[in-house]
Amino acid sequence: MTKTDTSSPEQVLPTPSHTVGPFYGYALPFRGGEEIAPLGHPDTITVHGYVLDGAGEPLPDALVELWGPRPDGTVPQVDGSIRRDPATGGYLGRNGVEFTGWGRIQTDANGHWYARTLRPGARGRNAPYLSVCVFARGLLVHLFTRGYLPDDEAALAADPLLTRVGDRRDTLIAAAEGPGTYRFDIRLQGEGETVFLEYQ
Repeated sequence: MTKTDTSSPEQVLPTPSHTVGPFYGYALPFRGGEEIAPLGHPDTITVHGYVLDGAGEPLPDALVELWGPRPDGTVPQVDGSIRRDPATGGYLGRNGVEFTGWGRIQTDANGHWYARTLRPGARGRNAPYLSVCVFARGLLVHLFTRGYLPDDEAALAADPLLTRVGDRRDTLIAAAEGPGTYRFDIRLQGEGETVFLEYQ
């Protein structure tokens, strides 16, 4: 689309460029989204990492969502991740007691994210994992993946999904960095691209 300069009928000026959304940083992040575990819970772990583009550069404006079961493997059925004040509409935060299993984290200026959640328990034939969803610039559709914990090699070897992805399985397994701390980087494309899942 062009804009015509009416002062000179022969001259046609280009329309200024526009930035295309979506703008994830505007309404989706919320205070305390990374604090999923109830305060002081003994099974709390920290999972952190970077969201990286195809060139290995960190993305400072990505969002990471996590879902995880309780340590016994059951899925929480509790509301309360984003509680609002009915009078003002403002965000109240979590109540510090209930475990909803869900959180949303915005990467910082260095593309880093972290979350404190409960250690997920195994479900069915699957090794313990956190479900992960990534929103980022350049993605018209968000991406789903899994972040497995590395603590039980026998469970990882028997996991149906890890068996199917073969030599790319390492992109789905977090690295232990110390007691209760794991690093899980998400590479959107290129060498070492994280395995992403499509649900039908």
